[in-house]
Amino acid sequence: MRRYLSLWAEFFLLSWRRRPLLTAAALAAIAGDVLALAGCALALRAAVDAIVAGDTPGAVTAGAVAAVAYAAYLVLRDLSGLLRSTVVDRVGRLDLHPEVYRDIAGLDGIEHLERSDFLDRVMLVRASPGRLVASLWNAIMTVANVAKLVVTMLLLGTVSPWLLLLLLFAAVPVWFDHRGQRVVRRTELDTAEDLRLEQHLANLAVGAASGKEIRVAGAGPELVRRQAEAWRRATERRVRAHAIAAAWRFAGWLVFVAGFCGGLAFVAYLTAQGSGTVGDLMLAVTVAATLRQTVHSTVASTTETAGSGRLIEPYLWLRDYVAAQRAAASGAVEPPRALRQGIVLENVTYSYPGTNRPALRDISVTLPAGAVVAIVGEYGSGKTTLVKLLAKLYRQDAGRILVDGVDLAELSTTGWRARMSAAFQDFGRFHTTFAETVGLGDLPHLTDRARIERAVREADAQELVARLPDGLDTRLGAELGGVELSEGQWQRTALARASMRDDALLFVLDEPTASLDAPSEQAIFERYMARARTLSRATGAVTVIVSHRFSTVTGADLILVLHRGRLVEAGTHDELMALGGRYAELYGIQAAAYAEEPIS
Repeated sequence: MRRYLSLWAEFFLLSWRRRPLLTAAALAAIAGDVLALAGCALALRAAVDAIVAGDTPGAVTAGAVAAVAYAAYLVLRDLSGLLRSTVVDRVGRLDLHPEVYRDIAGLDGIEHLERSDFLDRVMLVRASPGRLVASLWNAIMTVANVAKLVVTMLLLGTVSPWLLLLLLFAAVPVWFDHRGQRVVRRTELDTAEDLRLEQHLANLAVGAASGKEIRVAGAGPELVRRQAEAWRRATERRVRAHAIAAAWRFAGWLVFVAGFCGGLAFVAYLTAQGSGTVGDLMLAVTVAATLRQTVHSTVASTTETAGSGRLIEPYLWLRDYVAAQRAAASGAVEPPRALRQGIVLENVTYSYPGTNRPALRDISVTLPAGAVVAIVGEYGSGKTTLVKLLAKLYRQDAGRILVDGVDLAELSTTGWRARMSAAFQDFGRFHTTFAETVGLGDLPHLTDRARIERAVREADAQELVARLPDGLDTRLGAELGGVELSEGQWQRTALARASMRDDALLFVLDEPTASLDAPSEQAIFERYMARARTLSRATGAVTVIVSHRFSTVTGADLILVLHRGRLVEAGTHDELMALGGRYAELYGIQAAAYAEEPIS
């Protein structure tokens, strides 16, 4: 509970700092609502007693006060709701939610994006941008409603102290409802993965990229069946949880109704016995009539407050995770201006979370400064994993990676990434203008047309730009009204993006031409080999090329052969061919398959 209070204090300060007038107005409306209810009840009792006493002016005055107080009660109740929803929407959507995304995007690595426990909680938090802030106002409304309930009970206590026992009956529905909400909260987190699966299958069914294959294979009905099954699993458990919560709520209200009816009967008995005035009876009836609404509001606000735990707990978990990752991400040393020695891997081992077999095991090798290093091997041999370790997207479980003798973990991640260029096999498709999707490769030069045009030339994408209706200013992505590119064309934009920086220390090409034909692939590799030599002379950059086509990397200074996560061979093309080992075997198989002479 202490963490909840601390979090609500943060949300309140955020609301007050960003929306001070709205926040103050909402608080004033809530406080006025409580006071207006008490004023209305007291004025009604005074009016009835004045009528019984024959005091016409007093009755008229008290009646007018009661009418004004009741009108204020109704107006302030609606106004406070409007003001609260406005504050919640603006602070939640414009302030808090962007902060959540910045925290997630600001993490050094990407391992969290592959963890189901992380993604389950992200799904819950991102689906309700305002409800986290709303939890603060639900808590405030709980306090206000409890205050209103206390005022109500004090008014009833002026009729008879025995009526204060109704407070115990009023507390029963609140406690019962909390019991039910705990069941709902636990079930919603447990079923988040099924809902993510359902959403993934739904996106597959309507996505353009997967639509062709689904229709050719006739897999649509099966996808729909699996989607419905995932939805059924999640909703059945959630329906059961809500049914249990409803049963608890119903039982609580039965107890309250019994006490409510008994209290009214008791007040009527006191009046009949002459122990109270008619005004007391009117006050009791009026307050008791509003007691149901007051208790209902108290239960509703406390239910929302308790139910907000299903969002607050994932949010706090995410904050703790982000804090732990940032604390572990030590590194403030800036990378060198140029590499002199190179990058050294010492007994590097890495396993993906939840797996038993290491993706990389005891990798030890030196990547000399200025060298073009090719990494080859069968699918699943660990090529891309090694590249991600070099980019600090993953953190190795054992061993070290040294950059000119400095542990990569000690280097500033931001600084190291600023001295990298990379084109990954699972490249991004940014639905913006062509110029911007290329310029994103070097944010400080996002609008530098000369540099963007140079990057386009290096990716051999001039012809693609020439065919676009507005050239570099053409918006990409059919979903947003732009031009849709083919897979190979999207890959050329990624290659151009990777060509924006001219001071890289690490230049990564991870299967950069997988979507291109063989002639285009060869032309691209020749261009990037030349770029690698230019970077080598300028900064001593290490160029790492991952490719499944051996013939395109024969000109590399060093070829690393991976097999089942181990480095089994290393050397130049000629050295590895002379060795007659795994590289020579795989090279021969590919050469025969492509029916082409090896390129030296």
